Amino acid sequence: MNKLPIVILISGRGSNMQAILDRAARGELAVDVRAVISNKATASGLDSARAAGIQTEVLDHRDFGGREQYDSALQNLIDRYQPALVVLAGFMRILTPAFVRHYQGRLINIHPSLLPAFRGLDTHQRALEAGATEHGASVHFVTEELDGGPVIVQSRVPVRPDDTADSLATRVLQAEHALYPTAIGWFAAGRLRFHAGAAYLDNQALTQPVQLASTVTKT
Repeated sequence: MNKLPIVILISGRGSNMQAILDRAARGELAVDVRAVISNKATASGLDSARAAGIQTEVLDHRDFGGREQYDSALQNLIDRYQPALVVLAGFMRILTPAFVRHYQGRLINIHPSLLPAFRGLDTHQRALEAGATEHGASVHFVTEELDGGPVIVQSRVPVRPDDTADSLATRVLQAEHALYPTAIGWFAAGRLRFHAGAAYLDNQALTQPVQLASTVTKT
C-alpha cells in the first residue's frame, strides 16, 4: 500500500498528532509521518513523536527576526522531508501568505469551532458567551485568510447548560481526534483535493462541509 508522506507541525502536547500516529500504527490510516516539527523545544508532543520512532525537529521562532524569515526557514525544513501534505496540529503560529501559497492545496488545519463561527482563539469561551447550543470542530484547507479556507468536514458537539470552557474543550478535543484522521484519510486515498479555491470530495465541490457523526462520550 502506498502511504501518503506527511509532516505534522505542533506547538504543544500534540494530542491530534497522537491520534494520527495511533491510527497509522493500527493500519487504519495510510500515511508515512516523515517528521514532527515544533516551534517550541518544550512541546511535550515531541516526546510522544520520538517514542513512536518519528523524526522530530525544533525550529524556534524566537531565533528569527520576523515572521517572513521564520516561515522561509520552516518551509526549507519541511521541504527536506518532501511531504505530500502538511498537517497543522495545534501549531500556534499565523502563517505568512508566501508560506501558505507554497503549500496551497496540501496544507490543512483543524480548528475548534464550527467555522465560519468563532475564528481565532478562545473559541470555547466565546461559544458559551454567545449562547451557542452547538459547538464543535472543523478541518479546513489553509488559505491566506485566517481560519477562512474551505471547510472539509465538521463534527458537532452539543453545548450543555452546565458547561465551562474547559468541559466544552474536552469534548470538542475528543471529537477532533476522530475528525482529523478522517480528513487525512480522504486525502491519502485521493478522494480529497483543493482546486480553484474550493474543496472537492470524490470530484464534487463541497458547498457545505461534510458532517461527521460525533463519537464523543458523556465526559
